[in-house]
Amino acid sequence: MPLLVYKESHILSAQQLRKLSEHKYSCFSASLLDPLLQPWWNWLVSQTPLWLAPNLITIVGLILNIVTTLILICYSPNGVEAPPRWTCALCALGLFVYQSLDSIDGKQARRTNTSSPLGELFDHGCDSISTVFVALSACISCQLGHYPNWLFFQCFCAIALFYCAHWQTYVSGTMRFGRIDVTEAQFSIIAIHLVSAILGPEFWLTKIGIGDIQLWYGPAITTIVCGLLSLTYVFSVIKAGGVGKNGSTVAGTSVLSPSIPLTLVVLPALIIAQKSPENLFTEHASVYIMAFGMVAAKITNKLVIAHMTKSEMEYLDWSLLGPSLLFLNQYFNCIVPEIWLLWFMLIWGTQDLLRYCSQVCLEICQHLRINLFRIPYNPKAGVPHPATASVSSQSNLGSSADKNGGTSHRKYKSKPH
Repeated sequence: MPLLVYKESHILSAQQLRKLSEHKYSCFSASLLDPLLQPWWNWLVSQTPLWLAPNLITIVGLILNIVTTLILICYSPNGVEAPPRWTCALCALGLFVYQSLDSIDGKQARRTNTSSPLGELFDHGCDSISTVFVALSACISCQLGHYPNWLFFQCFCAIALFYCAHWQTYVSGTMRFGRIDVTEAQFSIIAIHLVSAILGPEFWLTKIGIGDIQLWYGPAITTIVCGLLSLTYVFSVIKAGGVGKNGSTVAGTSVLSPSIPLTLVVLPALIIAQKSPENLFTEHASVYIMAFGMVAAKITNKLVIAHMTKSEMEYLDWSLLGPSLLFLNQYFNCIVPEIWLLWFMLIWGTQDLLRYCSQVCLEICQHLRINLFRIPYNPKAGVPHPATASVSSQSNLGSSADKNGGTSHRKYKSKPH
């Protein structure tokens, strides 16, 4: 099967790029924690150099989040072994840094007059990857490897809810956050890591009350309740119909169409885990979650692009090659060791996601005539170069409403839990 080389052809058409330039971010938030954290975010961004590009802030936070999670995974790859307490503390710190930097990138864009649709897409793209690692790290801290079905449910619940948040945005044209949403979920997971760091990961296996009820039931039940509430709202939006013609999506497509790519990821993941003769998920839980997580991140990014460009979403994707090979291998009685295909899926899915995102960012940068990680800066004036400011003012269409009442804060939260 020939490799898909993105650089030889454009991913975004001229019409999609034109629609992207016209895109205006619409957001509604009723978060409980966001107003309380505004003073911290405002102080933090005031200490940020004006030459530091908003997207660079975002990617640095993501890298720290991933690295701290990978350290945790190295000590407990299946969530069974109790990782050292310091690794849990490190994950808490990594997530806090990511959350803080992810919350000031928009404020930095406003300060430097460099808001653009690319900022929204880049932020959502980083969040789609972060969701996988944040969910997995929380499960390892809670020692859910002792209960593989729960570990599977918790991680794929987070991945699916993230996707569904963008599904309802694709339908309604507006990203909506409830009172208990992404910020609250992130700080809850930080709290889980801190408890594991102070009392030890084994603390979550402590039995309480009558029967075999353990402390990890608390976070698990909370996820179920919040997930059901989020899904109820998402499907109420979908049922009510979209803003497009005859109740369709922003692209004029069926409101149910985004369910197909999600099903092509979650359903094979469930079937392969349950039918594996080598107990693939149980024995290699972290690799399994990361491999399918990269596929889910790819289709989520395509959904975000479809929304921002008001275009139809493609159902099939090269990232699905990995799940397809695992599925076919099981069908033919595992002629290839499953772990080989799982590692291939992780490597293939990761490089496919990175190449796709890189090419999309490159095309948007060329179209808007902006840089991804750099702001031409005039130290004497203390502001970005006039040429950049001019381009940015023309493409300042991706700005979102600031959580404290502003109108050009480029903060895009997207993970309801």
